Amino acid sequence: RRRVRTSLTILGITIGIWALVIFGSMANRINDMVGKGSAFYNSGAVSVWGGGGSMPKSNPIDISTAGRIASLEGVDVVVPGVSMNISDDAAGVSMGLPPMITGEVAGSDDGRMTIVLRAASGRRLTAADEGASVTVLGCDLARQYGKRVGDRVTLRGESFLVVGILDATLTQPDNSAMVPLAAAQRLYLSTLPSLVKLNLTASEVATGFTVYPKPNTAPETVAAEIKAADPELGTMTPGDFDRLAGSYAAMLNAVLIGIAFISLVVGGLSVVNTMAMSIAERTREIGIKRAIGASRVRIVREVVAESALIGCIGGTIGLVVGALIVTIANDAGRPSGTILFELTAGTAVSAVAFSTVLGALAGFVPALHAARLDPVAALRYE
Repeated sequence: RRRVRTSLTILGITIGIWALVIFGSMANRINDMVGKGSAFYNSGAVSVWGGGGSMPKSNPIDISTAGRIASLEGVDVVVPGVSMNISDDAAGVSMGLPPMITGEVAGSDDGRMTIVLRAASGRRLTAADEGASVTVLGCDLARQYGKRVGDRVTLRGESFLVVGILDATLTQPDNSAMVPLAAAQRLYLSTLPSLVKLNLTASEVATGFTVYPKPNTAPETVAAEIKAADPELGTMTPGDFDRLAGSYAAMLNAVLIGIAFISLVVGGLSVVNTMAMSIAERTREIGIKRAIGASRVRIVREVVAESALIGCIGGTIGLVVGALIVTIANDAGRPSGTILFELTAGTAVSAVAFSTVLGALAGFVPALHAARLDPVAALRYE
């Protein structure tokens, strides 16, 4: 009977579920990236960089430091590497690190890396590529630059031949250009201030090391040995990464889901208001039902079913709108590798189920009030 009022109530639920779908999908994306990142870096390796602190830095380190680290008791393999932003302008929306250039001697990990990077086309780098200007692009970076195997790409002002494009990993390699170590050292040196690079030689520079412990040696033990040998070095174990990434993910999830639930509370209050007004308008009808034998349970069931239906309709519309926005946003960001949302079946089902339950709960109190009406008083109600 009250189409406008009911439509506005459904709209309130729709907005709440739309927010839940959008922010829930963003939280899913964050959690998925943290999970994939943990799996990628959980090879038992310890990351080492110069300058100390708890966060990785790109300070130049003498590559001879690798020899000192390799001499420690618990260390098995040390892989020197160079990493830097692909450009000085790292602006833009990105779920993760900015596009990077990374370089190390291919195969120098002695097979210790647990996650295998596979080439979707072309090939991966080999040790024989040292000294050549070749690169393997991550899938997102190749898509962003519109490059294929055999094309040339300019990295930090230098031209490289694309010899391979990686399969998707949903981690940092998707947004990286992998080059031989010598090329990375050369590019990195060009990014440093003139006064700094005057005292450096490209072949002697690294920005960090990946350290693999000996079998049955904990990464935390190796990290402690490295810190004891050189307090100026910073370290990160797989456990450190999980704690750091997990804390950021938990904080973002709390904010995103909190915003969505505030929207849902507003929608739930609108259902309560609508059902309360509906009961007041139908007091006489409820009295007639009670007078001809309708039980209190039946009255409650009818009112709760109506409010649950309002919640279900609003939730379904909100899911459709949210899914449409998520799809459009992801399609728009795919060429640049900016995928912000991940809508799962669990999120979709939970959203509609939650809106239905919310509607039912919002109608329960007005339903109890309706069931408790005295039939005679209700029949006299004007």
